Amino acid sequence: VQKGIRDGHAKTIDIALNWLGLGGLEGKTICDCGCGTGSLTIPMALQGAQVTASDISSMMVQEAGERYEVAAQGVASAVKPEFVALDLESVSGKYHTVTCLDVVIHYPDDKMAGMLKHLTDLAEERLILSFAPKTPFYSFLKRVGELFPGPSKATRAYLHSQEDVEKVLNQLGWTVIRNDLTKGNFYFSQIMEARRI
Repeated sequence: VQKGIRDGHAKTIDIALNWLGLGGLEGKTICDCGCGTGSLTIPMALQGAQVTASDISSMMVQEAGERYEVAAQGVASAVKPEFVALDLESVSGKYHTVTCLDVVIHYPDDKMAGMLKHLTDLAEERLILSFAPKTPFYSFLKRVGELFPGPSKATRAYLHSQEDVEKVLNQLGWTVIRNDLTKGNFYFSQIMEARRI
């Protein structure tokens, strides 16, 4: 199950990197919220982006920093990220782009609008966000997963309607310009890029 989740997350990161690369990253300020071990942060930093990377887990942030040091050896364009252990609500500042992949799954519907407002307040131009989409099929799969014992992250995830997320973003003055869906064993994630209207 964990391998399926890791593989799916890697596909979502690949999509985000493809979208990010379309405008070039050198010199862009980016906040990677929920950076984990740096799977998205490190490639952006190696391309010259000025990345502030946050995660609630100090262990993850430390590992991300160590991974960056290894990956950046001999890469002239690399810019060392600022890694910080913070919960999402405590992240502050202004950034050209904000990325937040597979973090929204930890927020129930009643906290979704506030969290999206916080992310859009941080972003000057672009937000790339992913979440577990709420569809009848995925809701059914989640209920089936809850029947099995064990601490599976997949069954603890909150699902969100793409329509609801887009509606909140529109109310905040943003519009979704592209989206994609990653599907795999035990992993499904809707990714979207929004820009200020």
